[in-house]
Amino acid sequence: MQEQIRRFDFRDALRIPDIRLFIGATAFFTLASRALAVVIAFQIYKTTHSALSLGWLGLVEAIPAICIAPFGGYVADHVNRRTIMLITRAVSFLCAITLAFLSWQGNLSSLPGIYAMIFIAGIARGFADPANTAFEAQVVPKHLTVNASSWISSTWISCSVIGPAMIGFIFDAWGARGSYLLISVFFVLSWVFTLAVTPKPMPAITKKESVFRSIWLGWRFVFKTQPLWTAMALDLFAVFFGGAIILLPVYANDILHVGAKGLGLLNAAPSIGALIVTLIATRHPPIEKAGRNLLIVVTGFGVSILVFAFSKSFLLSMSALFLSGAFDGINMVIRRSMVRLLSPNELRGRVASANSIFVCASNELGAFESGMVAAWIGTVLCVAAGGIATLLIVGITAAAAKQLRALHFNINTLERKTPLPPPIPE
Repeated sequence: MQEQIRRFDFRDALRIPDIRLFIGATAFFTLASRALAVVIAFQIYKTTHSALSLGWLGLVEAIPAICIAPFGGYVADHVNRRTIMLITRAVSFLCAITLAFLSWQGNLSSLPGIYAMIFIAGIARGFADPANTAFEAQVVPKHLTVNASSWISSTWISCSVIGPAMIGFIFDAWGARGSYLLISVFFVLSWVFTLAVTPKPMPAITKKESVFRSIWLGWRFVFKTQPLWTAMALDLFAVFFGGAIILLPVYANDILHVGAKGLGLLNAAPSIGALIVTLIATRHPPIEKAGRNLLIVVTGFGVSILVFAFSKSFLLSMSALFLSGAFDGINMVIRRSMVRLLSPNELRGRVASANSIFVCASNELGAFESGMVAAWIGTVLCVAAGGIATLLIVGITAAAAKQLRALHFNINTLERKTPLPPPIPE
């Protein structure tokens, strides 16, 4: 019998109230967290005028997030995920309020306190990221995975545009303290929307295991599933070497001379590009030839970063960052869908924690690497070398990861077309 072709409506996921509430929680949390990153980075660079101090900012957040994430995945598979999100978002609010208080000092003496708050935020993130991914899978029915993933990604990206672009103007008008207070309000609204989502039952735990064995089973599943770990690793190394976001204060202040407002726009440019492509993905999901598409878009990301590295024009820099975000947006939709579609429900928190470690290592450790290398060889050469490294990594992955290259999904059923890896022996 001929397979029935399913007609997609871009509003499918939005018809479910809990998905709308989840998207609202994502929106306010993203507004807050992305704006917070811009304010902290610009405040630290204006105080120290040091690229290395920006690198330390990434490391301070990465250490607790990476160390906690494996346990965060275990907790997300054994404790109510909605409760974890409520607790961690309350912690984010308290960190923002404390940063508002610390910003009164406005000099080098406040830096240890700022770094301390980022460290605490990293601990919260180690628990929040796996819980958020696993809770999303409980809120979203499987047949709506790609559509909802596109809407959630689009929301995240939209707020990644609005948050940084808005906060640059707020920073100029109200200073750091006023910016942190506004960010605190966004964290509260995110908490309220999360609370409004209907509680979901946890998956039954059929076998009791020790904490460390439970964590190990999650990681073993990831590394037994080549498309999962190679996609995670590809994103890790591409962003680790090719990410330039942490150095944008240097470009805004010293290379392009556009100040806090220009910094906000530079931060927003990648998100604008990503927003457009993820909205397109609600009608045209890029998941059918997932592996091939992933390799293509990471290549485009590397080329965009190379162009940005050498640009001395604000408009060209904005355009290059826009394109880097467009490529990364497709990457995000594909990887988010892969984590959902390739991992079983009972392991989903632990698989998500592995993914969050890869993401955190790429973003925050990449920020530290960028700060260190920029202090050593200069900002422009650092970013250019990262773009070249990204292209080399894509080439190596394309040659070595056969299962990733061949990864296809049925666009109607979202079942994997290519054979699954052998079962994991007990």
